[in-house]
This record gives sequence, C-alpha cells and structure tokens, in this order.
Amino acid sequence: MSLSVNFDFAKVTQKMKPLHGVNNSPMALRKPVQTFTDAGIPYMRTHDSMGAFGGTHYIDVPNIFRNFDADENDPESYDFAFTDAYIGNIIKSGTQIFYRLGVTIENNWDIKVYNIDPPKDFHKWARICEHIIRHYNEGWADGFHHGIEYWEIWNEPENPPMWTGTKEQFYEFYSVAANHLKNCFPNIKVGGYAGCGFYYATGHQKSDFYKSFITFFDEFLDYISAPETKAPLDFYSWHIYIADPNVIAAHAKYAREKLDEKGFTETEHMLNEWNRMTGDTPENYEEQRNHKGASFCAQTFAIMQESSLDKAMYYDAYPARRYCGLYTFPGYRPTKTYYSFYAFNRLYRLGGCVGTKIFEAEQVSAMAATDGEGKAIMLANYSGEEKTVELNLEGTCGEVQFEQYVIDESRAFEKLSPVSVNGRIEVTVPAFGVMLLEHIN
Repeated sequence: MSLSVNFDFAKVTQKMKPLHGVNNSPMALRKPVQTFTDAGIPYMRTHDSMGAFGGTHYIDVPNIFRNFDADENDPESYDFAFTDAYIGNIIKSGTQIFYRLGVTIENNWDIKVYNIDPPKDFHKWARICEHIIRHYNEGWADGFHHGIEYWEIWNEPENPPMWTGTKEQFYEFYSVAANHLKNCFPNIKVGGYAGCGFYYATGHQKSDFYKSFITFFDEFLDYISAPETKAPLDFYSWHIYIADPNVIAAHAKYAREKLDEKGFTETEHMLNEWNRMTGDTPENYEEQRNHKGASFCAQTFAIMQESSLDKAMYYDAYPARRYCGLYTFPGYRPTKTYYSFYAFNRLYRLGGCVGTKIFEAEQVSAMAATDGEGKAIMLANYSGEEKTVELNLEGTCGEVQFEQYVIDESRAFEKLSPVSVNGRIEVTVPAFGVMLLEHIN
C-alpha cells in the first residue's frame, strides 16, 4: 500500500524554518570550508568549540578574559585572536553566529573543576560579556560589526559537568547577566539556558535526576517572571538526544506549552543540541554518519518544520568530535548525514513551505517548498523497509521535470535520471533513505 501526499505549490502554508543550524564547524581559521558554505547552514552555535575546555583559546569567557581579576574595561585584558579568526570565516560562509556566553563542558569535573564554578562576581561577569559583545558588534578593541543577534547565557546548568553551584545561584546569575546585557544592547536577543530536556515529562526517563530538569525549568521561569527578580528571556533553548524523531515533537510541545503557561508567549524556543542517540557505542557514532543518521535527520527536519520550534542546531559539526555526523575525521569529507542538511537547504532557500506530511507509524515524511518558480520535495524513510509514496501535485502548470537525488546504504546524494510529472508521481524511498526532487526550471 502506498502512502499518499497532496501538495499544492500555489499555496504556501508557512516559511521554511532555519532548522539546519549546527554547533561548531570544521576548523576554518584562514578561509571558509567550501562544503560548509555549500550546505547553507543558517546558524552556528559556539558551544564546546574546538574540543575540551574550548580548545584553550576559543569562544569561552575565561578563554577570552583570562584573568578574572583584571580590568574588564581594558582591551589588553582580552584575548580575541583565535575567536576572531574562527567566527570571521564562519560569517564569510554565509552563516550567522549564535554565541554561547559561558564555558565548555567539563566531563571529568569530578577529578578537578576549572571553569564551571559560578563566577565569583556575577555583575563583573556580565560586564565582561558586555565588552565581548561590543568587540564583535560595535568594533570595540579593534573589533568588528558582525551584528550577532543571539547571545545565550551558559549551557545545561542542571548538569553537574556544567555548573557546580545551586539552581538558585544560577537563577540569580542569569537575571543579573540578562538584565545587564539587554540594558546595554536593547536590539540583541538574550536567552538561555540551553536546558537538558524534558525526558521525564514525556516518560522516556523516570529517575529523580531527569525529574530535576523539569523542576529547574519551572522554577527558573517563576524566578525571572517575579517582579523583584524579573529578567528578559528573548529565547529559550533546550536539548535532546534520542533515536525516535517523534519524541522531539513531544518535547517541543511541552516546552512551548510551559513557556506560554508561564506568560512567555513571545519567547522563541529552539532546540540547539540534537542528534540520533542509541547508546554510547562505536556503532551509534558510525550510524550518526551513515544512511541511518541521514534518514533520521531528514525525518526530524520535517517533524520540526511542523512543530512549534522556531530554530534548531544539530550537535555537532566539528569533525574531531565523535558526535559530528556531518564530516569524517580525519579528512573532513562530507557524510551521508551532511547531504540531508544539504538537501534540506535546497528547500529552505526557496523560502515558502508548501506543507509537510508525517506518517508517524511508518516513519516516513514528505515536505515541499517553493519560491513561486522553483519547487522541491524532500522525502525521508526512517524505517528498515523501502516505502512507496504517491505525490499528488497541484500548482505545477502541467507537465514538469524534476531532478532526483537519493541517499541510502550505498549512495550519498546520487543523481538519478530526471522524471516528468503531470500532477502525480509514485516515488519509492529506500530503507533508511532520503530523496530530493527538485524542479528543473
């Protein structure tokens, strides 16, 4: 039995969302990486950049402001060199920076803690961040005018390898920093806190540790909405690692409803760490790069496009990291998962979403986009059996031709023979496969 989908290219239902953002990128200090540019990545989040402890010289507040007792008003107190080079070439790639203000995760914090203790002076930390923003947006200290809009305060403070303080300390810390930065720069977007997710709320984890994430979220929203501790939350960010894309939709629904319930109806919400996770095994990390990872990502793009999410950023695109599904290491060669991002961008750049169709039980999706002239359809089959999808297309002005590209176990975005379509076509999507149909103008 085929699965039937109707798309009317004369009717745009919503804008295509910037869902193919990433955390980090291939190392690019002297010139952009062409494949990164070609994928049209809309946002790059700067968290865990360049390995453990932020590669010593990148992004993190203590890497840039290396002596907390120094004068935060003195340009000589700051070391911007490697962060300047890294950010500059990402921007040359056409990607916007989503800057995480904070520190890199310290997975071995139980041996020794370096940077994940609460700053000893919250107000000074906020002033340091103010000068980092001035450097990148206002030219301070031989800086730039990059116009970076999103500034995220910390990451996963519910998680011991990221924050050794109490939750109450974090709520105060966030309020101090967010208020200071928003007062200095009314036009930027300030938010956080890159939460660990809602596995307990959706029944996927039942321990007290996972339950604490929910409590943290509730109490954080209560704290920053109380008159005496009120703070801006232009966006709320959260994370999920799971093998079932449908669970992502459940988490997104939970986050949006909770924000609305607490009065944050204008707050953007975004998933800025996500990946396919079946376990901490070599097989899992290999599958993040192969056709299983590619079909997972393509299916997830369709689910996120249909959800209440505003943005998303995959973790990770730094080739030396085991979570990097987009590139091999060594070699920096694009993987099959990379081509799912590349294919989604072909829809994203058209701008207008014609519609999405999710067959949840079959683990199949279809999504279409247009700019009025160009047309594209992406199909995903995140199941172990090939699936036939019947596409009924309106608004195509008679017979049109589509190029076909496929990702599966043996092919990585291989170009097939073009097909002529006059209102209807059946497409067979391989097991754990992705197909792109692109109108030939």
